[in-house]
Amino acid sequence: MTLLRLLTASTKRYWPWVVAVFLLQLVSTLAALYLPSLNAEIIDDGVSQGDTDLIWSIGARMLLVCFVQVVTAVGGIWFGARTAMAVGRDLRAGVFDTVTSMSAQQVSGLGAATLITRGTNDVQQVQMLLLMTLNFMVSTPIMCIGGIVMAVREDVGLSWLVWASVPLLLVIVGFLVARLMPLFRGMQDRIDDINGVLREQIIGIRVVRAFVREPHETARFAGANHRLTDVSLRVGAIFVLMFPVIGMVLHLATAAVLWFGGHRVDAGEMQVGSLTAFLQYLLQILMAVMMGTFMVMMIPRAVVCAERIDEVLSTEPDQTEPEHEREVPRTGVVEFDGAGFRYPGAEQPVLADLTFTARPGETVAIIGSTGSGKTTLLSLIPRLLQATAGEVRIDGVPVDELSRRQLAERVSLVTQRPFLFSGTIASNLRFGREDATDDQLWQALEVAQAADFVREHPDGLERRISQGGTNVSGGQRQRLCIARTLVAHPDVYLFDDSFSALDVATDARLRRALKPALAGSTAIIVAQRVATIREADRILVLDDGRIVGQGTHDELLASNETYQQIVRSQLSAEEAA
Repeated sequence: MTLLRLLTASTKRYWPWVVAVFLLQLVSTLAALYLPSLNAEIIDDGVSQGDTDLIWSIGARMLLVCFVQVVTAVGGIWFGARTAMAVGRDLRAGVFDTVTSMSAQQVSGLGAATLITRGTNDVQQVQMLLLMTLNFMVSTPIMCIGGIVMAVREDVGLSWLVWASVPLLLVIVGFLVARLMPLFRGMQDRIDDINGVLREQIIGIRVVRAFVREPHETARFAGANHRLTDVSLRVGAIFVLMFPVIGMVLHLATAAVLWFGGHRVDAGEMQVGSLTAFLQYLLQILMAVMMGTFMVMMIPRAVVCAERIDEVLSTEPDQTEPEHEREVPRTGVVEFDGAGFRYPGAEQPVLADLTFTARPGETVAIIGSTGSGKTTLLSLIPRLLQATAGEVRIDGVPVDELSRRQLAERVSLVTQRPFLFSGTIASNLRFGREDATDDQLWQALEVAQAADFVREHPDGLERRISQGGTNVSGGQRQRLCIARTLVAHPDVYLFDDSFSALDVATDARLRRALKPALAGSTAIIVAQRVATIREADRILVLDDGRIVGQGTHDELLASNETYQQIVRSQLSAEEAA
């Protein structure tokens, strides 16, 4: 069972705390079972006989037992809570570590919304079940078994009430729990759906407003919300039914004990104290069953959540780390040797038979129509995607034989969609190099043409950046991302259409500033505008995932039809520039 295996593996580190829970709960439960017997003794031997000294003596013992029970119960709950919270922390960390080790393709396959739910809501459900289990795993069975033994010890003639009420309660609970399992599975799926819709709407809020699609998106969210509400109502209906049924069984059992026990007291077959103790034991048994029921009710949902968590934790990253890092000289040479890439299940490869070399001090540009595979090609270099054919090498070593650390030292990428993290401008710029000085940050900002707008703000480098960089413009965000890559100072710079949000004048200034900054490094630039790449040392023309031409701007303009078509489509814009 996935849930049991997950909990067993997660609690191994905390076995001393689990043992402490077991011992403390054991003492607390035994103390609770001893109290009704003392109460019966006070009634039968003290009150009925008028023995005040005995009443005081037994009362003192009851106070001592009560004190022991309270202290051990509190201690057991404290250790149980620490264990459950620690396990929840470890599971969240495990999910996070696994997700960060996945390839971009694996993350996209599972989906961001469900990964967020599995790392938060699902872990919380398993954590709460563990907390309930640690609090009641000892007390519930001991209370049931010990209560039955003590109740029979008080009076055998009423023991049939125990055998009648407990199985009845278990049958009712089992039936209702069986109905809950599929509903809880559906609830987690609905939570995934609503998280996905909400996340998409928040990220795309500008597009929604630009097209006045608020009513449509509101209706879409309402649909997902209603579906979650419907499942929740069906779960709630079972819970609403469960508690009155349990209460009815408790009340019927109490009434039966008083009725039949009263007749036995009247007949002289048992004493009033024993009747009182028997009633307390029966209620303790039924309350233990009820508390166990609370735990059992959480099991179906926790089982579903554990399966979803285990699906993430058991996912083997399709990009493995080498066992030992090889000492490789850093030269910055990038080689594609018949490299290709095909998405799983796709009929045609996205990239095929790519062969070229980019050397230090050289700027290689890649241009092609939309969907020709330019971004995918760049993703193969830092191993964001794994080549499915041929080989990609850096410094003469296949990229899958370099560790992520070695790749990060050698390669830095400015993505097509610039992304900034919540924090400050300084913290974002130091993302690839934590020890960078402020002077180095300003130098990178100068090259990236971002220094002016950073200086204009009163906080300068300490200006706050919201998640995703939504409080700066698209062009500013793009220039800050370029500066971040310059601060990292890698051997290979990858620019994935990283100048698209810049005006022509800023683009020109940036390219002039980049030339000396990238001297001695390898630069590979993906661009849509011919003006951005015309000064490149070599231009690769990509069409339908294949290189259909390479050379300088003038060479391709004279000999390559695909490049000529791209240039003609932008001719008027370039003339205007």
